[in-house]
Parts: sequence; structure tokens; C-alpha cells
Amino acid sequence: MDITIKLKSGTSIPNDRLIIAGPCAVESYEQLLMIAKFIKSKGANVLRGGAYKPRTSPYSFQGMKEEGLEVFKSVKKEVGIPIVTELMDARDLDKIYDVADIIQIGSRNMHNFSLLTEVGKQDKPVLLKRGMSATIKEWINAAEYIAVEGNTNIIMCERGIRTYNDYTRNTLDLAAVPIIKKETGLPVIVDPSHGTGIKELVKPMSLASFAAGADGIMVEVHPEPEKALSDGPQSLTFDEFEDVVESLNK
Repeated sequence: MDITIKLKSGTSIPNDRLIIAGPCAVESYEQLLMIAKFIKSKGANVLRGGAYKPRTSPYSFQGMKEEGLEVFKSVKKEVGIPIVTELMDARDLDKIYDVADIIQIGSRNMHNFSLLTEVGKQDKPVLLKRGMSATIKEWINAAEYIAVEGNTNIIMCERGIRTYNDYTRNTLDLAAVPIIKKETGLPVIVDPSHGTGIKELVKPMSLASFAAGADGIMVEVHPEPEKALSDGPQSLTFDEFEDVVESLNK
């Protein structure tokens, strides 16, 4: 299915294969600029990254926050690539809105109904990640909270759910892809990075995602994953990302 993501700038991303890539977290201007230039050259159409990072431990890196948004703004201007970043708190909406082309609602906030209501009042696309323990019906209802406020420009993102499996970070529910497309008619993308937590599984799960009918993928890329401030084990190197894209092209 061809999808068209309409951006506030008046442009759009028409593509039957949406590739969103970038670091888990913005760490510096140099880091993000290097990644943005590379992924765009390899066919990615949206740059991802966290300025505000919801972490399980309060002692983990929480993101560069406002400074990270300024980095995003500078890199976006220089490279010319749309930005998606996560909104965690409605009080930060104006700051996120000023920078992001697509506003992400993360897994931990899928049930934050007041936050869903606020993004539903905006005129920018919303990327809605499935809650880590959410049923498909709960995920659809979360999208409805956004849609009833007037914003139907929603991208659904399957990012894995918690099960009894303890080998991977989550269990990637690819059956959700055709189900959500059938039930909502919305574009559906898959995040195999969070869905598995293991970089070696990102390529096969990316291929499987498109085989299941996904409209795109969202993957984490870092020039030096071993030095990443968050989610290094699931981040692809530049060579690994290039291999994923080449495999998709085949």
C-alpha cells in the first residue's frame, strides 16, 4: 500500500517503504550530523532520535532535552531531512512542535490519554508506538483518542510486547501489522530494534516486517554502538544499516 505522510511544511513523504533511522538518543551535534548525512544517502526518509529519553532507571542518560532539540534544528536545516522525536510531557509540546515534523508518542505513554488528546489537536503527523503490554484493541483505542480531536494523520508503530520470552528484549508481534491495517486503514511501521533488542535480528525482522505488509521500519543506527549512551546493543553500525537497506532493495 502506498502511503503519504503529510508534513506541516506542505511537503509530504509518498513512499511504499518508509525508512526511519537514527540514534536512540541525540548525543552531540557532530554525532547527529554524521548519522543524518549517512542514512539519507542510503535511502532513509526520516531521521529519528530522542532529545527527551524515558528510561527505566532514573540514573540512566535522560537525553539532552532542550539542547538536543537545538541540535535537531541545526542538523535538519543542514541536511534537509524530516525529524521524528518523542514527546513525553504536554508541557514540552510547543518546543517539540517547533522542531519535529512527526511527533512520537512512545510505548510508555500510549495510555497517557491527556497527552494523546493534546497531540490530537495538532496539525502534525503522530507516530503512535504500541504499549509494551498493550492489546491490539487498546492500541487502536489510543489512536482513536488522537483521531477524535481532529488529527487523523497517524502512523502506527509495532515495537514488540512483553511475553514469557526472555531471550529478546520484547516479542515482535508481526501479526499485528495486517490486523491494524485491516482494522484502521492507517499506515503501520515496525521497530525491530526495540522489538528484539538484538542487532543481529534487526535485518531478518525488517525483511519479515515488509513481508507481513508493513509500510516502513524504524531502526536505530549509531557510528559506534559500543559507545552509545543508550541502547547500544540494538543499534546498527553504518555498514549494518547499509546492508539492511540493500537487502530490502533486493
